[in-house]
Amino acid sequence: MNRQETYLAFGVPDFTEAEIDAVARVMRSGWVGMGPETIAFERELADYIGAPEVVTVNSCSSALFLSLLVDGIGPGDEVIVPSLTWCATANAALYLGATPVFCDVDKDSMCVTPASVMAKLSPRTKAVMAVHYGGYAVDVAALRDVLPRSVAIIEDAAHAIGAKYSDGKRVGTSGNPVCFSFYANKNLSTADGGAIALFDKDKAERLRSLRMSGMSSNAWSRYTNPATSVVTGLTELGYKMNFTDLQAAIGRVQLQRLDEMAAVRRGIAERYRERLHQEAPGITFQHEVFAPAHARHLLVCQIDPAYSGESRDALFLKLRAQNIGVSIHYRPLHIQPLYYKNEPDILPVTTYLAERIMTLPISARMTLQDVDYVVDNLAALIPSQKVGV
Repeated sequence: MNRQETYLAFGVPDFTEAEIDAVARVMRSGWVGMGPETIAFERELADYIGAPEVVTVNSCSSALFLSLLVDGIGPGDEVIVPSLTWCATANAALYLGATPVFCDVDKDSMCVTPASVMAKLSPRTKAVMAVHYGGYAVDVAALRDVLPRSVAIIEDAAHAIGAKYSDGKRVGTSGNPVCFSFYANKNLSTADGGAIALFDKDKAERLRSLRMSGMSSNAWSRYTNPATSVVTGLTELGYKMNFTDLQAAIGRVQLQRLDEMAAVRRGIAERYRERLHQEAPGITFQHEVFAPAHARHLLVCQIDPAYSGESRDALFLKLRAQNIGVSIHYRPLHIQPLYYKNEPDILPVTTYLAERIMTLPISARMTLQDVDYVVDNLAALIPSQKVGV
């Protein structure tokens, strides 16, 4: 099969002239740091999500860290984390001197369940990181029902802007701290950045201080209100984790276009389903990835070596050789030497998935022809006697 010249990345931002014009407008204003655009973006994002408080930060990693910090997580505490996630989820606990304890996931949703979390609960458990993997919304209400009230739930919604819980409300409305990512390849991108949605006004105010070195006022408020320039002193160690108006300008346009981009993603996913159901029916996908409530940040499939005749890694390399940017989300954390002291935990479902999952390209910039190119190549690698045509 002919190899296309252009590399098809698994996820790319969809920027238009509107985002470019917004950035230019802010640059011409003379104020590019955190200021009026950031304030407007936080307000608009809060309205979209349905949460009363949104605090922007420089990354989702910072959002996870600060969320644990304001919930009092520290040395000696344990934080339950799914092994099937990006390292930032676990590292947020390590930064605070806490211990990440890895739990298994469900085979179909690839997310934590009440049972998988409770299997790792101990007297030292102080928090659970519920990762909305791929854009599937974890049932955090069911998780809350089984956990002691003393155990905090932090939601890692890096993949899940726009996703909905089973009650039909958007991810971010649970009342837990919910952390979003606006990294380059996310559904809503500001090149980088993150945010925390929450319902606790006092925690939100503390987060706003912590992101700005522990100060009670930010540079914009001191610029526009001289009275706030009289800083009486720092009472808490803070961090440099603020958002900027350049990012917010992009984010405000992206937020206006988010539902439109989500519709494109759904069309791309449907094309994959339509073609692969016919040409490679042994390939299965994450639970509900084709349902409206899923954010479809990732399109993760499972390919059984017994079905394909080759290992996942062999298929991965052959598709990459065709300039198809398939990816693997993720190599499990519980087997990484950084995290275990003696031997890795035994997490059978995560281990099973680790040998089979592969992320197919999906973005709002893709075309149906792009999907066809991926499927043509993928189906061609499946032995003909196993293709259900």
